[in-house]
Amino acid sequence: MKNSVIFGSIIGVLSVVWLFVMRQTGYNLSDSKTNPIEYVSILIPLIGLYFGVRKLRDGELKGNMGFLEALVQSLKILMVGGVIAIFAGIVFINWGNGDSNDTTFQSFSGRIFGALLVGVLEAFAVSLLLTTKSNRVD
Repeated sequence: MKNSVIFGSIIGVLSVVWLFVMRQTGYNLSDSKTNPIEYVSILIPLIGLYFGVRKLRDGELKGNMGFLEALVQSLKILMVGGVIAIFAGIVFINWGNGDSNDTTFQSFSGRIFGALLVGVLEAFAVSLLLTTKSNRVD
């Protein structure tokens, strides 16, 4: 669990930093259109998941990890990172916008749902990539 908290926190903090960097560059969250620069944020959970699962595989499991172990670890890491990112996103929306007729929360919730889907796909990809045990069904 310690591994998932560490790497999940790294993903969450980097996501928060990315959110504030985007704000400083003139990014508008209330716009429902996706800017191309937003796609760079896909790398944050991908890199965090890869290094987190690899550290578990090479350290605690001595290089022998099954797909389900990797997937569970990936989902734990994503859960910790997601909680931090969502909390910071809500603070970000409330801090930056005082308008009650704003569509920022709706746009943000759509982006968070998209991030959830991307994160689950990345968890499957990292789990497949780092699996070393093959479980044959005969």
